[in-house]
Amino acid sequence: MKLFSRTFGQGQPLIILHGLFGQSDNWNTLARQFSENNLQVFTLDLRNHGLSPWSDEMNYQVMSEDVFEFITDNNLKDVIVLGHSMGGKVAMQFAFNHPNVLDKLIIADIAPKYYPAHHQQVFLALQHIDFSLVKTRKDAEAILSNYIDDYGTKQFLLKNIYWKDDTTLAWRFNIKAISENIEKIGEATTSEIPSEVISLFVRGEKSKYITDDDWKNIQELFPRSILETIIGSGHWVHAEKPKEFFDCVMKFVK
Repeated sequence: MKLFSRTFGQGQPLIILHGLFGQSDNWNTLARQFSENNLQVFTLDLRNHGLSPWSDEMNYQVMSEDVFEFITDNNLKDVIVLGHSMGGKVAMQFAFNHPNVLDKLIIADIAPKYYPAHHQQVFLALQHIDFSLVKTRKDAEAILSNYIDDYGTKQFLLKNIYWKDDTTLAWRFNIKAISENIEKIGEATTSEIPSEVISLFVRGEKSKYITDDDWKNIQELFPRSILETIIGSGHWVHAEKPKEFFDCVMKFVK
């Protein structure tokens, strides 16, 4: 699948993969900062997200092959791949499938383990937004507020609303495909052969996505990995503590 991308700067290629319900422009600010440090940054929209094509098929094997197709089409070498949450699992699967393409791997707040589906309230909220009736983002936000308390989550979802035509709003993501494949999105990423790619795992101090117990499993699968913790951050490490996240990534890259 041909993925939509945004490009910043020149230098060694750095590919950034967003998380569930995200899109490439969530990373614009950090992408520009990375591009000022001799990196050519590509932020991708994963399938069923942003401006990339939709598909009923959605799992880590096909998503990692989407990334490989992008790298091949653009003739990229010595690539650094950075993935957050779901994008991190895509990146880990890519490292298992295509280790020779990678120079380094950066995983933001996700472990390779299985995660039970935990987005029920989000799906419930999204299902109650009927764009034949909802005509403004304010109206959509009011409906989301009936199901979601967290302000940041609501704003994150609202960024995906766009004008399909002059009178109709729509979602950038494919709710149907995502909901039908949500168990696959929670699946573990694993391999019989560990990845020898030099890897950085970054977790938020307040997040539960990477626990101390997870670190043993990570090291078994990625023996050349290090773990860094961003103090004061939750799961959205890059958004909550952008300076600390930027410094952590650049220290590793250099």
